[in-house]
Amino acid sequence: MIGYPDDAVVEAAHEPHDPAPGERAVRDRVRAEATGMRHHQAEDALRAAREEGAAPAVLAEWERIEEHLTTHGGPYAPEADPYVQGQLAARSTHDALRA
Repeated sequence: MIGYPDDAVVEAAHEPHDPAPGERAVRDRVRAEATGMRHHQAEDALRAAREEGAAPAVLAEWERIEEHLTTHGGPYAPEADPYVQGQLAARSTHDALRA
């Protein structure tokens, strides 16, 4: 088994920050994979990502999705995820201000 990333590194990936190159793509891939999953399936995916020694951004996104599904009561959908929708709104505003 590959070692787990340091918990502090995964926690840092949860904090608001400018994403590193490729981090948005990583999050988008996890969200696409999680779409339609229920809580127990997201738990299994998080466990598998930990066992595989996935990157901190991958683990942080699986943890966030798993936590979201503990109270959501349905399958995961990015369009129903307030965190994702907040990110999209912030990006849109940021892009508009840059233009």
